[in-house]
Amino acid sequence: MKRATLLLLALCSTTAALAAPPAYDVVIRGGTIYDGSGGEGYRGDVAVKGDRIVAVAPRVEGKGKAEVDARGLAVSPGFINMLSWANVSLIVDGKSQSDIRQGVTLEVMGEGTSMGPVSPEMKADAERRQGDVRFPVSWTTLGGYFDFLEKKGVSTNFGSFVGAETVRVHELGEKDVDPTPEQLDRMRALVRQAMNEGAMGVGSSLIYAPGTYAETPELIAITAEAGKCGGMYISHMRSEGDRLLESIDELIEISRKSNTPAEVYHLKMAGRTNWAKYDQAIAKIEAARAEGLRITTDMYTYPAGATGLDAAMPTWAQDGGLEAWIGRMKDPATRARMAEEMKKPATTWENYFYGVGPANMKFTGFKNPELRKYIGKSLAEVAAERGKPAEEVAMDLVIEDGSRVDTTYFMMTEDNVRKQVALPFMSFGSDASSQAPEGVFLKSSTHPRAYGNFARLLGKYVRDEKVITLPDAIRRMSAFPASNLGIKDRGSLKPGMFADIAIFDPATITDHATFEKPQVYATGMRHVFVNGVQVLKDGEHTGATPGRAVRGPGYGKCTG
Repeated sequence: MKRATLLLLALCSTTAALAAPPAYDVVIRGGTIYDGSGGEGYRGDVAVKGDRIVAVAPRVEGKGKAEVDARGLAVSPGFINMLSWANVSLIVDGKSQSDIRQGVTLEVMGEGTSMGPVSPEMKADAERRQGDVRFPVSWTTLGGYFDFLEKKGVSTNFGSFVGAETVRVHELGEKDVDPTPEQLDRMRALVRQAMNEGAMGVGSSLIYAPGTYAETPELIAITAEAGKCGGMYISHMRSEGDRLLESIDELIEISRKSNTPAEVYHLKMAGRTNWAKYDQAIAKIEAARAEGLRITTDMYTYPAGATGLDAAMPTWAQDGGLEAWIGRMKDPATRARMAEEMKKPATTWENYFYGVGPANMKFTGFKNPELRKYIGKSLAEVAAERGKPAEEVAMDLVIEDGSRVDTTYFMMTEDNVRKQVALPFMSFGSDASSQAPEGVFLKSSTHPRAYGNFARLLGKYVRDEKVITLPDAIRRMSAFPASNLGIKDRGSLKPGMFADIAIFDPATITDHATFEKPQVYATGMRHVFVNGVQVLKDGEHTGATPGRAVRGPGYGKCTG
């Protein structure tokens, strides 16, 4: 009788165990875990319940509703794109494929301009100047844009700085004027409002009009408001070429006087004559860090940048906005003055026409369909085809296209790129939209960084060239930028953190995008989870759109 009872109890116990619901929603089994700290990887499991990581251990007991076999793969926090231009591409295609397929789970926007705050005049200008991607601007604040994207549904998380240029245009328009004390107070209030809505800090872009018209005291004043709210200052500096060292000094001064951490957007030494400034530039940053200032940098992993033809023309000619700029180029006397200045070194603006040269300027996008035949050609080639001087052709193209004209500039040396990758205070950003090789995105070209920036780091610089280790690369794409941004619950594989997870093969992850064929996906990323939801499975997008706004440390607290 006793034996029968024991048998019955064992049977009941087994039945109960079989009937027990799964303990977790997802368990990732047997991968090499890199938790984001920079420490060596170890083999183990990661368990997810809802949108959070609940266990990380050599062995997680209990089953998941879904189980992922990660044997032979790296399991890491999702990557943070510190400089994303996905603000518009997410509107047209929320799947964010070019970044998801590299393991990016957070897009951070706001280089100089942001999607809010916008005045009625700014709304009208934005809608009038749109190119292939057209959409109504239905929000007025940065927080309203966040709500818009969440409601629409996107695959990646997203956050943003508030643009220094956006705040300036909101109060001053696009002219080269200084704010009155009353206008500056309103600009500071706009920054506080944006910080309260979740901005990460203030982002500036100081080579482009009208952002370039902001003088240092103005930037200190608005940045101080972000600093009071726990934010940071991040800047495309006033010069990355001939006045690089002076521009680093300005960024450090803004940080010091505003009592706010600062970061250099896409650090570079632009133009052959400036390549030798690497050591001096890094020495300035390291001295500021030794002083106690938190100065950091980010970069993209290519020797060429991408911007517009506005970076090749004097900023005084752009005073008042695009239409005023085009009007000046139609005036013979003003046009002649511009042409002469473009052919000489500049001391008051960043002259990429002179510093890079027409042969190293390649076109990637036009609004005007009749001009798209020039995509992939250099300015020098188009000038030869048209039989006119390159500076004249550059002005003609802006007039004919009604835009700044998307242009890639080959201006850095690979030696400096490699040395920058190794810097311990460096994180990474694509400086590009997140897109797909289909639909409206095929109407223009792009820079290969849109499809390969993060995979290139892991393949070329980590695996092949061994510039940095895999644990350190992962740290500087996850926990390090999360800490800089003041994000406490993302960027690491730890219990309680949001389940943003990238699972990839370190032996095969590779970028395939080139300057000749930039719209090609990277490979080697196997699975990606965003907020606990799988958005990439076996290398293919699932169609899921679980992305959320990730708000800065001042969110809901910065009302004073």
